[in-house]
Amino acid sequence: MTMTFDPLFRDLNRLTAEVFGNGRAPQLMPMDAYRRGDRYVVEFDLPGIDPDSLDVRAENKTLTVRAERRAPDAEASYVVDERPRGTFSRQLALGDGLDLDRIEADYTDGVLTVTIPVAEHAKPRRIQVGHGGERKVIEGSTETSST
Repeated sequence: MTMTFDPLFRDLNRLTAEVFGNGRAPQLMPMDAYRRGDRYVVEFDLPGIDPDSLDVRAENKTLTVRAERRAPDAEASYVVDERPRGTFSRQLALGDGLDLDRIEADYTDGVLTVTIPVAEHAKPRRIQVGHGGERKVIEGSTETSST
């Protein structure tokens, strides 16, 4: 049996958060990124985030995701306070081959899913090979033949 509870480091993290303030520095949000066909998909775990606090921006080849989790009750006296609160932020550098004008985002069941399509000019194209001195050139979907 593996022990995953480590009270020493948990208390050290709690003490650090109390001294430096829990909400001052942006918190990191876990994510997965993968390619599915001609789209890249990035999923961010953001449970308990108010959807109105989400801010997703694409600017200068950078995707920025920001969210905030507020304390539910300022008057409450917490017995256990382990869930991070404050501002969560993540930036991703985007490549040239992406269509930044068609990015989509959806927040469902605590997961923010951002879908980024591959730009048309970056999609693979099949080039036909001529034979017997005949060259065939494929540009997009237009085929021309020359000798």
